[in-house]
Amino acid sequence: MSTHTEQQAPQGREPLDVNDPRLSRFEIVQEGARRDDIEIVHYEPQFVPGSKAERRMTRTIALFFLLTGLAATAFLIIYIWWPWKYEPGRGGDKYYTPLLGLTLGIALLGIGFGILTWGKKLLPKEVSIQDRHDQPGSPEERKITGETMLYMADELGVRRRPLLGVSLLAGLLPVGAVVAAPLVGGLISDPHKNNQMFTTGFKPVDGKKVRLVSQDGRPIRPADVSVGGQLTVFPGIKDGVSNKHADSPTLLIHLREDDAQQSREANARIGHGGYMWGNYAAFSKVCTHAGCPASLYEQQTNRLLCPCHQSQFHITDNARPIFGPASRRLPQLPIEVDEEGFFVAKSDYTETIGPDFWERP
Repeated sequence: MSTHTEQQAPQGREPLDVNDPRLSRFEIVQEGARRDDIEIVHYEPQFVPGSKAERRMTRTIALFFLLTGLAATAFLIIYIWWPWKYEPGRGGDKYYTPLLGLTLGIALLGIGFGILTWGKKLLPKEVSIQDRHDQPGSPEERKITGETMLYMADELGVRRRPLLGVSLLAGLLPVGAVVAAPLVGGLISDPHKNNQMFTTGFKPVDGKKVRLVSQDGRPIRPADVSVGGQLTVFPGIKDGVSNKHADSPTLLIHLREDDAQQSREANARIGHGGYMWGNYAAFSKVCTHAGCPASLYEQQTNRLLCPCHQSQFHITDNARPIFGPASRRLPQLPIEVDEEGFFVAKSDYTETIGPDFWERP
């Protein structure tokens, strides 16, 4: 294996001055190859520049990139304007997700086939063998490397084949928009508008308190929850049991007497006196770690477990996290019983629901 420096030319040949302005870019590339002991075994353009075959292959590659652009544009149109929202009794549009998958798949396939065809069918064929060198590069070596990269860019043929550049741009711009759409879309909607991040379905409607109802919409009485038992409840409003109010599922727990007293004392310590009604307490089911449903209640230890990442919350200590990745306690819903004997929310949650976010006070 050769270990000569760049001033030593293989086979006794004197090295060229790479700063000589008379040298072409390809000659500088050749000189760099010689200095690195590279033997070009085979180099052959696949098409005669400007030939019908080259133009035909250029159009084929351009078609792949344009197909990518069309599919990505279709993805954006479906993602932004397709009527996808869930409606009780009807569900969501069954074509929404499949169409997103189809258009995104076609866009990615178009990119892949376009790049593969470009590399396999349009770029010159070259086979080179190089000995390994361990020396650091000199300024001349860096110049050679830069010229080599520019030469490789020239070999892509974008300057000679403007259709490829235009089609590549037309195809990749919509793909970039596909990547940016969910991120930008999340920034367009003001989270403080209508206090959407700070209200749930339990917010009083026209001054009227919202009842706690079961999944089938039936109002809940205290007798519906046995001692030590729990029940998932929802706001008794239109679409209360739907994705529209996915932040509202609440766990209503009937604590045993000693546990209830312990829970009331814990509430008083943080200024939440009056949040419970009798021995009943209600906590958000939305885990403060990643938003999964914390719904596995162990009445003997008064622990509530989130099955996704095993966060545990101590119910009688203000639902404080005692195990797992959650770092914030579950918000508690203030509850009472109305004149007809049904549970109602005295107010909305007084804390934000779900995972922590950057501007939570």
